[in-house]
Amino acid sequence: MKFTRKAHANWKGTGMEGKGTISTQSTTLDNAQLSFKTRFADGVGTNPEELVAAAHSGCFTMQLSFLLNEAGFTADDLTTEATVTFEDGTITLIHLDLKGKVPSISAEEFASTAAKAKEICPISKLLNTTITLSAELIS
Repeated sequence: MKFTRKAHANWKGTGMEGKGTISTQSTTLDNAQLSFKTRFADGVGTNPEELVAAAHSGCFTMQLSFLLNEAGFTADDLTTEATVTFEDGTITLIHLDLKGKVPSISAEEFASTAAKAKEICPISKLLNTTITLSAELIS
């Protein structure tokens, strides 16, 4: 399967005082605000690191669902929080915190399947940083 997706960013002004927008092909993001404040402080809008966290948590969780299905399991619930650490101009770490409710699976099989999903998820393979994972199976 091959497909493409697009996003568009626009910026006006300096890095600190300027502002911009970002939009996605699906229009889920439609001129969402970008600014120094939304990236390095608190402000209304989004930022590249938050978007990477969203993409990574979504990709990993969907990949895990596929792997669980291949192994004969169907998740009742999979929730992943991705935390992106930005230090001195570099994303130095992404931590995936997974909580899952999957009937009839052992904790060991859940953890190993989650580890495999972390390795083969397309976003994980794209990123050039350390990626860690904690996986908790919930009864």
